[in-house]
Amino acid sequence: MQLNIRDMVPMLEEAVDKYNRPDFIESDPIQIPHEYTKKQDIEITAFWTSMLAWGQRKTIINKSRELFSLMDNSPHDFILNHKETELKPFESFKHRTFQPIDCLYFIHFLKSYYQQYDSLETAFHMHQKEKDSDVGNMLIGFHELFFDSELAPQRTRKHIATPARKSTCKRLNMFLRWMVRKDDKGVDFGLWDNIPTSMLLMPLDVHVRRVAMKLKLLQRSQNDFKAVLELTDALRSIDSDDPVRFDFALFGLGLEGFAK
Repeated sequence: MQLNIRDMVPMLEEAVDKYNRPDFIESDPIQIPHEYTKKQDIEITAFWTSMLAWGQRKTIINKSRELFSLMDNSPHDFILNHKETELKPFESFKHRTFQPIDCLYFIHFLKSYYQQYDSLETAFHMHQKEKDSDVGNMLIGFHELFFDSELAPQRTRKHIATPARKSTCKRLNMFLRWMVRKDDKGVDFGLWDNIPTSMLLMPLDVHVRRVAMKLKLLQRSQNDFKAVLELTDALRSIDSDDPVRFDFALFGLGLEGFAK
């Protein structure tokens, strides 16, 4: 007999309790922003770590630590106050296809942005439309804002996804989850107040996708933004206020080979 979504709730809730906890994040990139206390430092490290989050988690963590050590582990202060000569070490920073030219433009954008705004939340929230039911328009608006500069390299655009290109926007959705969700388990930060948790979308990676398809939470064969909407809608039918709280549950089940 095929289970319906309601039949899966006990298993999913058990997985949430098992994986959405601090001991699970000891090997997860979210540990990087947890090493900081200043709001802007948390935002910058969370944003940049999530943008580097492809490949092995251990490598992502090591490369993120390498990057922020170049900023004396005070990224907000460095972003705002660095001298041109202090950018030289970043000309050697690489992670997979993320090259020095991309790194230097990220610094340029963040400096320009934080000279005007106190929090990265505004970069997303300013694009929210009155009737939006999810963060899709915010993701599109953020991409346009990020590259609204004559200095923006064309090649860097691939590192900031957008639904306008049908991307799943996995890394951006993960970053928003970290910043928006009010989590009493010590995992997500809940630093932002203007974006409702109900609007968040699932970060769709290979592990989450595999488990979601096995559980029939996702039917769509294409790995695109419509698949993200489909999966999130299925999880909203379980928890309309906080659908992405099942992210670590599906991810953890996938890591442990549930859907193999």
